[in-house]
Amino acid sequence: MLKVLIVDHHELVRVGLKHLLEAGLGKMIIGEARTADEALLLVRQHSWDIAITDIALPGRSGLVLLGELRTLRPQMPVLVVSVLSEDEIALRVLKSGAAGFLHKDTSGETLLQATRRILAGGKYVSPALAEKLAQHMAAPPIEAPHKKLSNREYLVMTMLAAGKTLTEIGKNLALSIKTISTYRSRILNKMQLGNNSELTRYALKHGLVD
Repeated sequence: MLKVLIVDHHELVRVGLKHLLEAGLGKMIIGEARTADEALLLVRQHSWDIAITDIALPGRSGLVLLGELRTLRPQMPVLVVSVLSEDEIALRVLKSGAAGFLHKDTSGETLLQATRRILAGGKYVSPALAEKLAQHMAAPPIEAPHKKLSNREYLVMTMLAAGKTLTEIGKNLALSIKTISTYRSRILNKMQLGNNSELTRYALKHGLVD
């Protein structure tokens, strides 16, 4: 029987993914985790045919989780489903070892299509993203300031640019406000920006947030 691990800190998202997968792929064993630590525990305890995970997880991010899963279970494919802009975050997750990327506004049928392809040993990205990746390979762009950010800094940057407060970001990532404030200062310094408004304008211009 197919064994699928779903990692997302929103219960409604986990329930929705579970129903979609069971409706399209039949009866299966579903494991659920809210955080990277919970996911790693389940991966150590059981073998899974595929893991489907968000990037914005409390504590350690999904990008960190990807690296650890690659070390722990290199043969287990991982599909990332995120609300973050696919233009930038998709490339990061693919480089981190993901077998595919989907934006959370995608259709249920696309989710099933991606899951089937990955279970068959393939990779999945949207047609639009595939074209952008091909263009990137043909003519690598000059490195933009946001590419200097670490994975964690990038995640905090997208949340700041989307208008979330330090408190909201800290709660979402299970980090203190002081830690998020330190990340903010580091991000603005690396990107040579003065404040959150400039950061938001930059992110919108480069398609990093919707």
